[in-house]
This record gives sequence, C-alpha cells and structure tokens, in this order.
Amino acid sequence: MPLTTEQKYWRKRVFLLTWLAYAGFYFCRKNLSVTWSSMEADLGLDNSDYASIIFVYSLIYTIGQFVNGYLSDKFGPRIIVSTGLFLAAIANIFLGLSFSVGIIIFLISLNGYGQSTGWSGLIKNMTPWYRSNERGIVMSWWSTCYVTGGFLATVFATYTAFDMDFMSELGWKRGFFFPSMVLVVIAFLYLLFTRNNPQEVNLSSILEDKYQTDSDDNQDNIKILKILIKNNALWIYSSCYFILKLTRYAFLFWLPIYLEKALNYDVNDSGYISSVYELIGFFGVILAGYSSDKLFKSKRFSTVALMMLGLAAVCLLHGTLVSFGKMGVISSIALIGIATYGPDSLICTAGAMDVGGKKGAGMAAGIINGTGSIGQMFSGFIVVAVNEAYGWDNLFNFFVILSLVGGGLAALKWNYKSPEKYIS
Repeated sequence: MPLTTEQKYWRKRVFLLTWLAYAGFYFCRKNLSVTWSSMEADLGLDNSDYASIIFVYSLIYTIGQFVNGYLSDKFGPRIIVSTGLFLAAIANIFLGLSFSVGIIIFLISLNGYGQSTGWSGLIKNMTPWYRSNERGIVMSWWSTCYVTGGFLATVFATYTAFDMDFMSELGWKRGFFFPSMVLVVIAFLYLLFTRNNPQEVNLSSILEDKYQTDSDDNQDNIKILKILIKNNALWIYSSCYFILKLTRYAFLFWLPIYLEKALNYDVNDSGYISSVYELIGFFGVILAGYSSDKLFKSKRFSTVALMMLGLAAVCLLHGTLVSFGKMGVISSIALIGIATYGPDSLICTAGAMDVGGKKGAGMAAGIINGTGSIGQMFSGFIVVAVNEAYGWDNLFNFFVILSLVGGGLAALKWNYKSPEKYIS
C-alpha cells in the first residue's frame, strides 16, 4: 500500500531524530579513550585501571541492553531512550570532575546504563516506520549514526581536550564537559519531537499486523520472547555480534593507545588517525546494506559471512601495511573499519528487526546487542592480556582467528531469510 504524505514526513522525521540520538551517545562514549593517556598521567593510573573501568562500563551496558530491550517494547522507546540520553550527559559532566578510580567507576557505570537504552530503544523506534523489504538499505544509512557519531565524537573530544584555546587551564577535563553539552541538546530534541509509532500521530499502521493476541501486553511480550529464543538465527546473529563487538570495542577504546605506545605517535596524531576507523567504516555500513538487499535479496547472513572473512584477511595483512609508514597505518585502519562496521551494523539493525518483527524488535535488538556487549565487556582484559604476553602485533592475529570463526558461523545460514510470519 502506498504511503501518504504524512507517513512519509514522519518517517523522515523519526529517521533523523533517532539517527541524531544514537550519534549523540558517542559524544559521551568515545571521549574516554581520547583523554585516557592524559587522565592516566594526571591521576596516577595505568592500563590495568583502564581495563577495569572498561569492564565495569561494559558489564552495566550489557545488563542494560537486556533490560532496556524489554522496557522499550513494554513502555515505548521515547521515554526510555530520553532517560538514557540525559543520564549519560550528567554522568559525563561529573567525569570531568573526577579524581579517583572509584569515582570514575561509579560515574562510568551510570554512563553505561544510560548508553544501554540507546540501541534497542532506537531500533524499536524505527521498526514500525519501515517495512522488511526496505530495511537493509534504510538501516544501512541509519547505521551511519554510530560510525559518523564515533568519528565526530573522536575529533570533537580531541579538539576540545587538547587543541581548543577556550578554558585551556582545564585540559583533558574539557573532553568531558563539552561533549556533555552536545548530548543535552540532542536529548531535548529527541524527547520533544519524536514519536513511538504512526498511531501516536493519528496515522494508519505502515506494517501489517500478522501477530494477534487477546492477552494483555505483559503476556504478549512473554509469548514473543518465547518465540524469539527458539529461533536459532537469533543466536547465530548473537554469536557473530559477540565477536564483532569484542573486536570493535577493542579498536574503539585501544586504537589511540596502540598508536601512541606501539607506533610512537603523539597524542594529537593518535586521536585524529584513530578517527579514520569510524570515518571510513561508514562505507562498510552502506556496502553491507545494499549488498544484503540488492545482491542477496535480504539474506543478511551472506553479507555478514563475506565481510567477516574479509576482516580476517585485513587483520592478517596489518603488519605488512604498517611497514609502509603512516599512510599504510591509515589504510589498514580504514579497511578494518569497513570490514568491522559492515556486518556489525547489518546484524544489529536489519537482522534484529527481521527476527523480532514490529512487536519484538526491542527484545531481539536487546538480546543481540546484549550478547555482543559481553564480548565488549571482556575486550579490555583480552587486549591487555594478549599485548602483555605476545605484543601488539599478535593482537591482530587474535582478531584473525575470531573473524574466521564468525564468518564460518554466518555461512551456516547463508540462504536464510526471516519470514516474519509470527511476530510482525
């Protein structure tokens, strides 16, 4: 059925606001990795403290993913995500005032919970506005929110913490204060101008309701959850995402530090060069979306398998590319970004929406992202352990093995296409 002018307007409006909201979360997520070296020296901390902080953040973030996926399905994403945006901003304001590991861990926990409302809630927000056969492409463009957000947040944090003349006496603390201000503005925009679904603005449903029940909402959610956990596609997506998120967060949190300590770049170069990971990763997201919808006819696993195998190949070649100097390093980081962000975005957007449908998208996204966040949770300790035992170079070989495992798992479902016949 063709969409009305009002439906088209609201789809674009929800797309823009949800995109902006998730990009905004990164302004209060990426600043820690950029400022850590300065915090470490100023506060007398070390890499073990950093790994512990990342672990606690990731633990709370992981728990929050499972909880907030359910809450977004039950109460609607607008209120859940808005709460998370404000909580993350407030926590980051006080992170700029912190002076001990204990206080940092407490505040990073608040930030982690606030951040955990974002993905499942915003996927839930997008699901009622877009049909299954268009989600691969639409959500690939939407997924640029966290690639672009990560890039802009890295550059912004680097500039405000180290290069800005204004309030220079605060040093790295500015890398928390100013990103927080950006997120507060975005939080108000999201709260005031988005809506959960077409019915809230008196529009007819864009999706067909194929799943009907006479039970109350709580019983409905429980039935949907039971259907979801029996779907083995959900668990293969989750396993691949565990690997991808472990890998992605290792690069997000440790790439600037690797560039400083292994390749001896200064703090400014490390911050800006590491941003290439997200900047060029943008193209991997778009490539994955078009590939899954146009080339593989919405069969997401085919694209996931190929790109994860590509990630293994690029990580294997990293040492060779580094030998060509700074341009080789940038090229390697760019290719790793493409091969990481492509399957990552496809699994946790269109994949989650396909498996969960309109009624269960929040829970599906929460389960997939929550499982992935377990990998994120341990990524810091893995980086420290491998680096201390075998050196930075062998860390990339570790990612080769992980990527091969993920690509093999995805290949098991090469021809799978979610029918959405139960919970759309």
